[in-house]
Amino acid sequence: MSYVKPDAVVNQMIAAGTYKASLGAKDLLVRGALSGALLGVATTLAITAATQTHIPLVGAIIFPVGFVMIVLLGLELVTGSFALLPVAFAQKKIGFSKMMLNWTLVFGGNLIGSLLYAVLFAIVTTKFGNVDSTPVIELIKKIAEAKTIGYAHLGGDGLITVFTKAMLCNWMVTLGVVMALTSTTTIGKIFAMWLPILTFFAQGFEHAVVNMFVIPAGMIFGANVSFSDWWLWNEIPVTLGNIFGGMLFTGLALYITHHKEDE
Repeated sequence: MSYVKPDAVVNQMIAAGTYKASLGAKDLLVRGALSGALLGVATTLAITAATQTHIPLVGAIIFPVGFVMIVLLGLELVTGSFALLPVAFAQKKIGFSKMMLNWTLVFGGNLIGSLLYAVLFAIVTTKFGNVDSTPVIELIKKIAEAKTIGYAHLGGDGLITVFTKAMLCNWMVTLGVVMALTSTTTIGKIFAMWLPILTFFAQGFEHAVVNMFVIPAGMIFGANVSFSDWWLWNEIPVTLGNIFGGMLFTGLALYITHHKEDE
């Protein structure tokens, strides 16, 4: 049988969190950078599809290709680690400092890869500065502004909104990580992880690593967004919301209900 039962999945989550915490800085940074870039590629694919079809749902349907590549290649996405490392910590397999170091390095790697792809994509899309506007460029600018000054205009209500959307996002994203563990076949893993990733993207929830690409890309294209707008009204509250959503709704929730202590 290719199906893996939930109690065995939780054991795999613990093992995965323990393994990730054992990786060195080089591996975490390189794998994190590749993940950030691949998620940026998936984002531009989804945006391109949305502009071509004028149906945003089409973009959401194909967006999970990036997540699939990341998981199948064993790369590092900090939002997934927000669920896996806490269960290893709860099982006393890793210490708190190990968990925080892992999150910091992977976050940094994701940021490096996302920014690198944003620059490369801008070179291609603008034909090295010779094109000012395309449907994709305009949509990226619109998204970047909505994700920052759109919340800033709401003040405190905006922060509550973006934090909550980030929690809901990483609930789904970390379910994608866990759902991939429910099958032993490649096709099964792809189909299982596709569902929650499509769900988060289609509803416009906030993902820290996606935003590491789309907001700087919008800024490069001329969006009315400052560096402080990016971090204060999006990246920081989204990262915190992603941590709580992934850790509480997926990692610890599944650990509490499905983990069986060894006799």
